[in-house]
Amino acid sequence: MNCIIGGSGFVGSELISRLGKNKCLNIDKNLSPFHNEITTIGDIRFEDQIKLNSNVSCVVLLAAEHRDDVSPVNLYYDVNVIGTKNVLKKMDLFEIKHLIFTSSVAIYGLNKNNPKETNTHDPFNDYGKSKWLAEQIIKDWYLENPNEKSVTIIRPTVIFGERNRGNVYNLMNHISSGKFIMAGNGKNKKSMAYVKNVVAFIINRLQKSKPGFHIYNYADKPDLDMNNLLMIIRSKMGLNIYNFKLPYWIAMLIGYIFDFVSYLTQIKFSISSVRVKKFCATTQFDSTKCHKCFKAPFTLKQGIDRTIEFEFLNTKKDDIQFFSK
Repeated sequence: MNCIIGGSGFVGSELISRLGKNKCLNIDKNLSPFHNEITTIGDIRFEDQIKLNSNVSCVVLLAAEHRDDVSPVNLYYDVNVIGTKNVLKKMDLFEIKHLIFTSSVAIYGLNKNNPKETNTHDPFNDYGKSKWLAEQIIKDWYLENPNEKSVTIIRPTVIFGERNRGNVYNLMNHISSGKFIMAGNGKNKKSMAYVKNVVAFIINRLQKSKPGFHIYNYADKPDLDMNNLLMIIRSKMGLNIYNFKLPYWIAMLIGYIFDFVSYLTQIKFSISSVRVKKFCATTQFDSTKCHKCFKAPFTLKQGIDRTIEFEFLNTKKDDIQFFSK
């Protein structure tokens, strides 16, 4: 039996659907939109709410605080760090020795030169810092009994796909509406990960688990620069391609203005200096290691095409459930 912690979200829902409900237990602070019959409500910030049992052989820890605009910032550490400690304590209680943990490429920071798993950590925000701290806690837990434990840490880049309302969807939606304006010169490259491929890799690691401490970046290749990504999206949507670009410094100035207005009004906007900076940054990550042991079922372009077809071209969706991130 696998326990998916955080299985009511975007990745978790897809993972449970692929594994099958008879093989999973879901613990999440929210009800599941698709798998409620196997869901137990629990917040990992509180150890007594993590309802593991002796039938669980592996924990897949997906739960995280990860939005760009979380307030107060201590929530990143309460959930991602203290929550991880609590999960490990409960695993020890039931002698569960197999863990798969989704971390993030955010631990490397921005504008790095295609970092691989051995690169130095340099997170630029509290989310990345909290994920790095969680990794260190997991490593210490593993080293207490390394001969018996199996730990796999997966550091995915930005994940997109059907029903997700994260950054990639927002980009597609702005393009579809005709409201999108390119910030910067568009030459910065982005690593991306299609949700069905990420889930397939998690299942691959579940099926091929072995003792040890394993770390994998996950990104679908090849990396696209923003100009090529926009061309693929516009072409699939049947839209005209244009080349107007807003200089980076002007885009950042607009972001700071929205930051100030947000501070005064306590209203969160889709535009901010952090989001402009992330949009214009190069975020490439080396995923050679994972693709040596795993073949993704979909190409990156297929993932983009399938997402656009579901979200923008298909007028009869099979349900109305969407995920904010």
